[in-house]
Amino acid sequence: MTTEKTIQTLQKEVDDYIGQFKEGYFPPFEMLARMTEELGELSREVQHVHGIKKKKSSEAQKSLEEELGDLLFVLICFANAEKIDIQRAHDRVMDKFNSRDKNRWTLKEEQS
Repeated sequence: MTTEKTIQTLQKEVDDYIGQFKEGYFPPFEMLARMTEELGELSREVQHVHGIKKKKSSEAQKSLEEELGDLLFVLICFANAEKIDIQRAHDRVMDKFNSRDKNRWTLKEEQS
């Protein structure tokens, strides 16, 4: 059985991992390039699973979960390198969506 991890735990786990190496975090533009690369790989998997463009038999099979995990790792690396608390960033964006966009979408009707 695995225990649930908080966002702070994930950020610390990645920081501890990267902290083992002299090179440390990549510079911002390299990090952004890696994030873009991982997003492209996730995009390719989504297209294969849900879209009309299936992979060739010669292309490696990966899972959406694996690709999303890779993207999350790089996103956490970027946040850590920039000293950004992801939970705080998330709280701010949820406040924005809950105020600015509260009437933007059609609410589901409550079922009794």
